[in-house]
Amino acid sequence: MQISMQLSYSGGYKESADMVAELERAGLDLVWVAEAYGFDAVSLMGYIAARTETVQIAAGILPIYTRTPSLLAQTAAGVDALSDGRCHLGLGASGPQVIEGWHGVRYDRPLGRTREIIEICRNVWARQDRLVHDGPIYHLPLPPDQGTGLGKPLKIITHPLRPRIPIWVAALGPKNVEMTAELADGWLPLFYLPEKADAVWGDDLRAGAAKRDPELGPLQISAGGIVSIGDDAAAMRELARPMVALYVGGMGAKGHNFYNDLIKRYGFEQEAETIQDLYLDGKKDDAAAEVPDELLEAMTLCGPEGYVKERLAAFKASGVSHLSVIPVPTGGQSVADLLGSLKEWSE
Repeated sequence: MQISMQLSYSGGYKESADMVAELERAGLDLVWVAEAYGFDAVSLMGYIAARTETVQIAAGILPIYTRTPSLLAQTAAGVDALSDGRCHLGLGASGPQVIEGWHGVRYDRPLGRTREIIEICRNVWARQDRLVHDGPIYHLPLPPDQGTGLGKPLKIITHPLRPRIPIWVAALGPKNVEMTAELADGWLPLFYLPEKADAVWGDDLRAGAAKRDPELGPLQISAGGIVSIGDDAAAMRELARPMVALYVGGMGAKGHNFYNDLIKRYGFEQEAETIQDLYLDGKKDDAAAEVPDELLEAMTLCGPEGYVKERLAAFKASGVSHLSVIPVPTGGQSVADLLGSLKEWSE
């Protein structure tokens, strides 16, 4: 497994880039740069490219509604050129609260949009012909009856460094996971429980893999959670409790929360309902208290060295290719020390 890490999107860009440069020397393979409604992700990706030499730089994720498909392709090609071929393009639908609330764009047809965006991006990077696409959602060039009639097929002016930049998709729902297994280079699940992953997503992954182009190679999977090593490290998994409550309880309304649905599929039906009810009532601390300990333990890697090694093996056995970690050092360790241990154990 490769070792990857998600950067915070709350600010401190220069400090974050300094940290990535340090962790690169400790063995960090890939860094995920998120984008919500703070600063954009691409600026930081470019800055990290200038400050580093080997670490792979991934958008984790760029929402599909915030840029045209062609601009997504241009953006990834630009970061790829700046980084000498280290860019990964992570895509996801985000949620209606952000897309409609912050961007003012209708949240519709996420599955179809993602499918067409992947096709358009790969056509742009391949640069084999002028870009023409006539799908259910995107039409390039725009038909004359929908615009001025002056649009014409174009080819990206600059030559992308690579004709194929890895595309990752953040997906949770059955159809989206199936599409990801069919078309994407990698999959970004959230709240991944290795022991239950096959029961929840196995059929969808296999259905997508049956339609997958062999040239894509095996689907890569990036998943993980808080990692802390030491005799007292198990308490560190409690740091995940408020975040789980936020997503399961507060990301969406009743009947429209992907994360709540996922936790129910894991077998925590009543707990998911209770967390959501409490959170939507403004009782955030009470909602966090209802997050099952079993869930927190399964989605993290916190404990003595032997236990963490067992968790590493479980994630690897379930198909995870990139362990995505939130490192929490204890006992005088540094983040670099912790990542160095994980790198050694994962090889």
